[in-house]
This record gives sequence, structure tokens and C-alpha cells, in this order.
Amino acid sequence: MPQPIGLPTFLSGPLPDRAAILADLDGCLIAGERVLPGVPELFVRCRDRLWIVSNNSSDTAQTLSRRLAGLGLELPAERIVLAGEQTLRMIRRRHPGARVALFAAAPIRALAREIGLVEDREHPELVFLGRDPDFDFSDLTALFAHVARRVPVWLSNPDPFHPGPDGLPRPETGAIWAAVRAALPDAVAASLGKPAADLAAIALAKAGVAPEQAVFIGDTPETDGGAAAAAGVDFVLLERPARARAEEEIAAC
Repeated sequence: MPQPIGLPTFLSGPLPDRAAILADLDGCLIAGERVLPGVPELFVRCRDRLWIVSNNSSDTAQTLSRRLAGLGLELPAERIVLAGEQTLRMIRRRHPGARVALFAAAPIRALAREIGLVEDREHPELVFLGRDPDFDFSDLTALFAHVARRVPVWLSNPDPFHPGPDGLPRPETGAIWAAVRAALPDAVAASLGKPAADLAAIALAKAGVAPEQAVFIGDTPETDGGAAAAAGVDFVLLERPARARAEEEIAAC
């Protein structure tokens, strides 16, 4: 496993001169609504070579671009590749007009309608599971029923958690899927999310860059590092300042 380094250390080395810089989002660039140290310099230094490649499944590229702009980080939607959005677009390509049971946040449901998918929790052809802060027990019950009926499931990502602004874990899509698997251990689901290579490959294709011309920076070796390895891209493991601070606070208790 590579040793984690701070973002300033990364910026002082040769790798920021690669043709494309693929970056994770949560715990790497931001923590909640807080911009992490060194990130503004990264945006200035790398400019139009910077791409966000994230397992985020509650934003679209457009909504995330606007959210980042509100934090002083300018990045066009065209250079943001998100697991939830890309999964929906893949479903649309393979199953145009499909009826989909959407367990997802409002921006994702709006995108599904925009690209011609039909939201249907009664008789779906497919299930899409993303991160929805309003997900509740009735949603879990409905999800169980679809899985038990063998409706094909697409996970936006397999992550059990993502880091919150305090460095502590926040539930993610994989945690919900783990609950399903606890009751239905034979359940299976597909995913484009990291550590699969798909999102990184999409960013490389959009950038017109070969894997050896890019570098992937992220704070999680299992997901970010796994995706980088699968796509043939060099990986740099970044320190997670919020997590380090949380661990110090817990140790002091």
C-alpha cells in the first residue's frame, strides 16, 4: 500500500504535470461543505487538466459543479464523472425508456426523467440504488421485495460509507446493500462505481488521454487505488485531514 502524502507534497512533485489529474471528491477535495487544505492551489495549478472521478450518487455533474462553485472551486460539469449519473446513462443506453425503481436523491431522479427513464416502483424492469438521505424503512422494505423477485439491481457504488466533514463515516449505498444481503444472501448487483475501472476510463476517454499520461489522487486505497490500478493509471494516496483530526479527538476522550 502506498504511504499517504499531503496535497502540498503532491503539488511539489512532478506528477501534477501529467496530461490529466483524476481526483476523488469526498475526503480528497472537500469534507462536507469544507474545502480541504491545498485544494484551491490544486484547482489553480491543474486548471483544465483536473477531473473529478467520484462514487458520488446523490449529485449530477451539473449540481455538483454548482455546489463546488459556491465553495470557490470552479470546475465545469463536463469534467465531472459521477457514479450515480454514469450508471443512469448506461441504463438509458442499454434499456432506453426502461421502467426503473429509483432509490435515489432528487437530482438523480430528475436526471432519470430527463433522459427518458420511467420511475416505477410497482413493476420495474430494473432497480437503481443510490445514496438518498431520505431513505427510510418503507424504502428498504420495497427494495427487499424487488430483490426477492429477482429484479436486476444496479448499485451506484459499493461503498459502505464516505467520510463526513468531521472525518467520521457517513452511510453509503453499500451499507444499504449489505442490509439486503443480510436477509437475502444470494442477492447480486452490478456497479460501475470504484474500484471498477469504468469511471476512470470514462474520464480518460473524455479527456483524450492514455492511462500512462494521467494520475489518480484519492484518499482510499481500496476504492480509488483499486480503480486506478484497474484503469492502468498511477495512484497517489492522499492524507485525509478530517479523519486524522477525528482520530486524535477520539484518542483524547
